[in-house]
Amino acid sequence: MARDNKDAAIAELKELFETSNAVLFTEYRGLTVGEMKDLRRSFQGEAVYKVAKNTLVNIAATQAGVELPDELHSGPNALAFINGEVPNVAKAMKKFASEHDALQVKGGYMEGQLLDASGVKALADLDSRETLLGKSAGVLKALLYKTAYVLDAPASKAVRTVEALRQKTEEAAA
Repeated sequence: MARDNKDAAIAELKELFETSNAVLFTEYRGLTVGEMKDLRRSFQGEAVYKVAKNTLVNIAATQAGVELPDELHSGPNALAFINGEVPNVAKAMKKFASEHDALQVKGGYMEGQLLDASGVKALADLDSRETLLGKSAGVLKALLYKTAYVLDAPASKAVRTVEALRQKTEEAAA
C-alpha cells in the first residue's frame, strides 16, 4: 500500500472513530463477499462496516484518543462504526452471527468504555429506543395517575363525610 493511500485510510478511520457512537470489532474470516454484503445491508444504514489493517486501525484509534487492547486488533478484523442506534446494530450483528458461525464478535468501544463480547451481547439484548421510551412514558403516566388520585382523595373524602352527616341529620329529624 502506497504511503498516500495509508495516510488517506488512517484519516478516514480516525474520522470514523471520532464521529461514531460506538465501534464493534469482529473477526470475519470465512465469510464470503456476498455474506459480507448481507451483513452490511442488515445494518440498514446505521453503521459502516470496514475491513482494515490492524496497524492502520491502531494508528487511527490512537490519533482519535481511543486506547484499544491488543486482543481487539489482532487477526483479521472488520469494524462496524455505528452512527445510528447502537442496540439495533448489535442485534443485527448478533442475529447474523447466529446464522453464520464464521462471524465472531470480539468486543467494542462505546462512550469511552471498552466492551468485551458479552458487553456487545448485552447491548443486543436491550429493547429498542422506541420501546424504552414507551415504557418510560407508561411509568410517568402511572405516577401522574397516582398523584392525581392522592390529591383528589381528601376532596372526595370530605364530600362523602358531608353526605353521611346530611343523611344522619335527615334520619334524626324524621
